[in-house]
Amino acid sequence: MSAKRMMWWLLFMVGMAGMNAMVFGQPGQSEFVPMTEIPASEQLPAARLLIAAYAFVWIAVVAYVWTIWQRLGKVERELGELSNQLAKKRT
Repeated sequence: MSAKRMMWWLLFMVGMAGMNAMVFGQPGQSEFVPMTEIPASEQLPAARLLIAAYAFVWIAVVAYVWTIWQRLGKVERELGELSNQLAKKRT
């Protein structure tokens, strides 16, 4: 793993830790508050968030499969070139 990629992963992990500290550092509620008592301005639209989450996951899966496909193609090309070179050396 290159130093640049390692740095990006480190920054990502530090950012995630910071977000967790902000979320878990908030004081909790003392009792259950039903959704009917929460103002409409504070209610989250669940359908849009769910669709966004599924879209994100599918895009991530497709991107991962695409990178694997590209790397596999490169390895197959290199193996083909290597077998051609070995065949030339044997003759």
